[in-house]
Amino acid sequence: MSAAVKPKPIVELITLGDELLLGLTANGHLTYVGGQLRRYGVTLTRNVTITDDAPAIAAQFKESWGRANIVITTGGLGPTCDDRTREVVARALGQDLVFDPAIERAIKDRFRSFGRPMTANNLKQAYRFRDGEIIPNAHGTAPGLWYAKDERVLIMLPGPPNELQPMFTEEVLPRLIELGWLEDGESYVQLRSAGIGESALETRLQPVFARYGEDLAVAFCAHQGQCDCRLSPASDRLSRAALQAIAEECAGMLGEDFMGFGHDSLAKLCADRLRAADRTLAVAETATGGMLANSFTDLPGATKFFAGGAVCYSNQSKMQLLDVPEEILMQHGAVSAENAVAMAAGAAEKLGADYGLAITGFAGPCGGTHENPVGTIFLALYSPFGVWSKRLSYPGPRQTVKRRAVNAALDWLRRELIKAEDQPALPARAIGFDEY
Repeated sequence: MSAAVKPKPIVELITLGDELLLGLTANGHLTYVGGQLRRYGVTLTRNVTITDDAPAIAAQFKESWGRANIVITTGGLGPTCDDRTREVVARALGQDLVFDPAIERAIKDRFRSFGRPMTANNLKQAYRFRDGEIIPNAHGTAPGLWYAKDERVLIMLPGPPNELQPMFTEEVLPRLIELGWLEDGESYVQLRSAGIGESALETRLQPVFARYGEDLAVAFCAHQGQCDCRLSPASDRLSRAALQAIAEECAGMLGEDFMGFGHDSLAKLCADRLRAADRTLAVAETATGGMLANSFTDLPGATKFFAGGAVCYSNQSKMQLLDVPEEILMQHGAVSAENAVAMAAGAAEKLGADYGLAITGFAGPCGGTHENPVGTIFLALYSPFGVWSKRLSYPGPRQTVKRRAVNAALDWLRRELIKAEDQPALPARAIGFDEY
C-alpha cells in the first residue's frame, strides 16, 4: 500500500548530452517524463539540458539538488569516456562509488546473450552509490541509480529511450507512488477527439464546463487532426466520480468526434473495432510512404486484423502491385479520386481484406498542379458497404501533410467501422466521391 500523498513536489529534470544541444537528437525525455508525471498528479517544474562537460554537470546538479524534492537525470551512465554523470554526481553528494558484483554479472549475462565479448570499459557501469540502490535495466547494460536523503530523491537514468521509458514506468513510478510523491492512479480524465479543432471543441463543451466554475480544471492539447481535452479537479469539492460523469457528458455531446477516454491512438481504436468485427484491413500509399501501414504494425497482434500494405510511388508499381488500370492513371493522373479508389480496391482484393484504405497526393514541397496544388490529398476507403473517395487540402511542411493525411485516413476508417456495427453488408458496393 502506498504512503499518504505528500504535498506537490518540486521536480526537476536534467537532460544531458551534447547531441541534444547540437540538435542531433530530439529531447524526447522531456515529453515522456513530463507526460508520465502529469498522469499521476505532478507537473514537472523545470527541465534543463546541459552538455556532457563535468563542471556543467556538477553546477547544475548542485543547483537542482538544493531546490527540488525530486531530481531526475538522463544520460551519461554508459561505458565510454564521455559518460561522466555517475562520477560527477557522486562527488557532489559526497558519496563513494562501490563496485557491485551483481551489476557485473548482469552486464556479462547480457553480452553473453548477444554472443559478443564484453570489453573492459563496460565494468564502469557496475558502480553504484554506497548509500544508494540500483534501478534495474532490462533493456541495456547501464542500470539506473536511486538515492534518497532528507525527503529528497535522486533518480538517474540512462539516455536511450528504449531503456529509459520501461525503467521509468516499471520501476520509478511505482517507487514514487509508494513514497507518496505521486497519486495512486491517473489524476485526470482525458477525452480524445478527432476531426474537430481546438477552438471548436472548447466552444462545444463550454456549457458543461461553465456549470462547475473554478472547481474544474480544463486543458487542451491539439495534435494534427486530433485534440485532447483533460479534465481534472481544481478543488476538493469535485470527486472522482463527478469528474467521470462530466467527461461522459462531454463525450455524449461530441458524438462521432469523440475517439475515446485515455491515451489510445486512432490506429489502436480502429484495430480494436476490426478485431471485434472479425474484419481485416489492407492499405495502399503513395504520399505517406508507409506511415499508414506503420501505424498498424506498431500495434502488437497486428496479424489478427492487418493483411498488409503496398507503397507504390511509380505508376508502374500501382499497375503491377494493385492492378490499377493504366487508363485511370493516363486519364485522371496518380493524384486523383479515381486512382485512390482503384488503389484501395486493389489493396483489399489483392490481399483478401474486408477493408482497403488508400492515400495519394502531393506532400510537397515540389509537385502539384493548378487543380491539385501541393497539400492536396485523396483518400479512398473500400468496405463491405461501398467504396468512397475524399479530397482534402493540407497546406504546410511535408511531414505535417503526411501526418495529417494518415490521421484523416484513420479517423475516416474509425467512423465507418462505428457505422458498420449497426448495418448489414450491401449486396453490391456503392461508389461515392466527396470533397473537403
